[in-house]
Amino acid sequence: MSFMDEYRFWLEDDYFDQGTKDELQAIGDNQGEIEERFYRELEFGTGGLRGIIGAGTNRMNIYTVRKATQGLANFILKKGTQEKGVAIAYDSRRMSPEFADVAALCLAANGIRAYVFDALRPTPELSFALRTLGCTAGIVVTASHNPPEYNGYKVYWEDGAQVTAPFDREIIEEVKSIRDYHTVKTMAKEEALEKGLYQVIGREIDDAYMTELKKQIIHPEVIAEVADELKIVYTPLCGTGNVPARRILSELGFKHVYVVPEQENPDPNFTTLDYPNPEDPKAFTYALRLAKEKDADIVLATDPDADRLGVYAKDSKTGEYVSFTGNMSGMLIAEYILRERTATGTMPENPALVTTIVTTNMTGPITSAYGVKKIEVLTGFKFIGEQIKLFERSGSNHYVFGLEESYGCLAGTHARDKDAIVAVMCLCEVAAFCKKQGKTLWDMMLDTYEKYGYYKESQYTITLKGIDGSRQIAEIMERLRQNPPKAFGDRKVLKFRDYETDRVVDMVTGEEGQTGLPKSNVLYFELPDDAWCCARPSGTEPKIKFYMGVKGTSLEDAQARLEQLTEDLKAEL
Repeated sequence: MSFMDEYRFWLEDDYFDQGTKDELQAIGDNQGEIEERFYRELEFGTGGLRGIIGAGTNRMNIYTVRKATQGLANFILKKGTQEKGVAIAYDSRRMSPEFADVAALCLAANGIRAYVFDALRPTPELSFALRTLGCTAGIVVTASHNPPEYNGYKVYWEDGAQVTAPFDREIIEEVKSIRDYHTVKTMAKEEALEKGLYQVIGREIDDAYMTELKKQIIHPEVIAEVADELKIVYTPLCGTGNVPARRILSELGFKHVYVVPEQENPDPNFTTLDYPNPEDPKAFTYALRLAKEKDADIVLATDPDADRLGVYAKDSKTGEYVSFTGNMSGMLIAEYILRERTATGTMPENPALVTTIVTTNMTGPITSAYGVKKIEVLTGFKFIGEQIKLFERSGSNHYVFGLEESYGCLAGTHARDKDAIVAVMCLCEVAAFCKKQGKTLWDMMLDTYEKYGYYKESQYTITLKGIDGSRQIAEIMERLRQNPPKAFGDRKVLKFRDYETDRVVDMVTGEEGQTGLPKSNVLYFELPDDAWCCARPSGTEPKIKFYMGVKGTSLEDAQARLEQLTEDLKAEL
């Protein structure tokens, strides 16, 4: 069908409710808007759905969510694992509770029990819950850090990680194969409850989750010693982190935790935020104001589904608050865990740290210093989570820590996705350790730079929205793939990696090898002096992202090198 045929079908068919039809009738004179809403199906990608809330095939609504869930149900039934059930969590966004129920009742209508949280919960707790309950899969209704008009739907498999190959592709095919909305099943909630196909979960999972988090604490005695001195400011950015983050810090004994009142409670409109993203400095406006008022040592922000953590810490020399990238905070936690587990004799045999190809190269010297194996995976924390499963099956290594540059990390194996709640806990322990030594987190960061080198990273992003955007992004990637740059400015490209074709080309000798990682639309350029550049289309937003990293001799030198590499990249594009 053409987009107009699809539009008329939604307007006229009895399957769709009157509210949906009213919304679509209101745009009847706007053909551009109709085309945007109906020119395609909202893509069910390897992570699930994400899109603007509204009526239409290219929108997040009860019909696209139910259809996606039917595809997942069909896959589960083919696997024969329906008796295990599916766990469902949701965040503070508009329609999140409704989408969670739509998914649960579709599963129930297919004879698959749904375990639904009684209120909003962080994404990592869903990962924990589905493994604790022995479920075959999990669903989180969230759009993470996207603007308020968005929502999304992520699928997890029984190991607690987001689905990976080959299951991700198989689920996508099941969703795509559904052509008729009338074949999508649902049932009344009362009937689902009566038949035991809709079960509410809550406190018992929360308690077990907290118990697992505490197992990652290395020095509880240090926390006890400085708990009355350390001052922490925290904002959940109007999302799911408030209750679990405050609970874990309270139970560990931290006495001065100040929560930003304007962003404490769930708010689907994110009224005090331009963009609920802990990477955005503006998201810290209220938190930094409170930090200065309380003379806080550390300032923390979790994104709406509490899987990512943003950080500011005080510079003891200037008294100003310094922002940390995800690479920086991840390296602080990694260095602390590896150092203190080595010192206390609690490092497991064959330890491994897992990171992604676009995360800081500082992971190399840190893992080498402590005899820890470094494993690189593709971008996306699901690939880090997958490694935990592979370690457990083979016995080859023991997972110690995992991180990615986009403000996500995981200490422990209680979850198989990035966990901002455990990151809050770990970073506050690191801050306590620093406090005992008369230092701040920023002081420790400088010590880490001095020890391993001044690594610095950034991104350059091109946003291309609408129908033509994806075509333009594809053209940029194809040009770089077919004619890879031989240099960026005066930096020669040493090696070129194309993960789509599984090729590594030595640009000096011409020799070719394999990446050794799954197929992915990612291009990577290795440069001299531990510098690099990587191109990758976003999987969740209409963007093409360029990741870059350098190593300098000082903060100033690293910054200058990074700025030059960014300019050289722009010139190449």
